[in-house]
Amino acid sequence: MTRMTAFARTAQAVRVRRSKAALLPIARAEADRVSLQVHVALDAMRRKRGNLDAARTLCQVMIVTGLLIEAGYGDATFEQMKEAESILFAAFDRGRHSDVWMLEEEEFWHFATIVTTYDSQMRRAPLAAIIEAGHRLERFRAGESFDQMAYRRA
Repeated sequence: MTRMTAFARTAQAVRVRRSKAALLPIARAEADRVSLQVHVALDAMRRKRGNLDAARTLCQVMIVTGLLIEAGYGDATFEQMKEAESILFAAFDRGRHSDVWMLEEEEFWHFATIVTTYDSQMRRAPLAAIIEAGHRLERFRAGESFDQMAYRRA
């Protein structure tokens, strides 16, 4: 009878398994859990029952979606993403001044397209691409511009 090699328990084997996992999409249940949070935020904003957290969630999704599109996962035009940014700025202004966190109907449909793209990305993009987009989002939130990130990558 053959025995399993000791390789299965070595640090090298762990790295190989992790590197292979990074090439695969995240688990379907995890993708669904993340997407559900986004859909809840989008629905709250549509029903004029959003809040700062819902608006922030949509902002983060917009940025991550754009970063994953840039990495080759999904498609949207620069104009679509610029329009989404304008919509969110207006929603943040409205929310801060009137405490009504919402999206108008047309704005909702624009974001519904972005959220649909995000859902697809969460089901298809490899874990490594999602992690990298998350790291870039955190650097952006810490004050680094996308231009600085592009320069660093080059």
